[in-house]
Amino acid sequence: MSLRTNPDRILENIDRARSRQEEGLLAGQDRQAIGRELETELPDVDATNPERLRRIFQIVERSYVAAAQNQELGKLAGRFRAVGDIPDHHALGDVSISIQYIDSARPDDLGMAPFEILPASLIEAKRETKTSRPDVNAMKVLRRHLRDGVLAAYKKVEPRVRDALRDRADMGHVAVQVTMDVRSAVPTILEALDADLDAVDTD
Repeated sequence: MSLRTNPDRILENIDRARSRQEEGLLAGQDRQAIGRELETELPDVDATNPERLRRIFQIVERSYVAAAQNQELGKLAGRFRAVGDIPDHHALGDVSISIQYIDSARPDDLGMAPFEILPASLIEAKRETKTSRPDVNAMKVLRRHLRDGVLAAYKKVEPRVRDALRDRADMGHVAVQVTMDVRSAVPTILEALDADLDAVDTD
């Protein structure tokens, strides 16, 4: 019996995948960095649409800064040091923006942008930071993805924000939340089982 078709090896792979999933569920709240801002200064009644749109974008910018400076982002960067947490420094994630019009019945406007972190990202960051500390390099990579993700997510949501301006939903308090979610790019239990079963079939 070959190593690839060894039932014990298949079961060990499934157990490892299950352990990673359980750890991920337990640490689910540790994989996010969040920045929130509430704008309570109301726009002038005669403010132009470009001025009001700029106000919304400025709230998004402040939320981005809050997320980038959040200590939770440091924890996410520190996870790159944990063996098996983000294997081979390969991770998936997304950056989302939620714009809430507090004084309006209009529903929240949501935008999301996915991203992927590959080992090459950390190598490139290492050249820029000139340090081998994985948490420092990971922080640089995460902040870059956060910035690019916020811009991409806002670009997606901007048409709906313009609709909100036409409805005058922004003529009141506005809250914005920027969220970065990072998760390990590891196979699920079923994916691990399917991969091993495929190996058995091909032997």
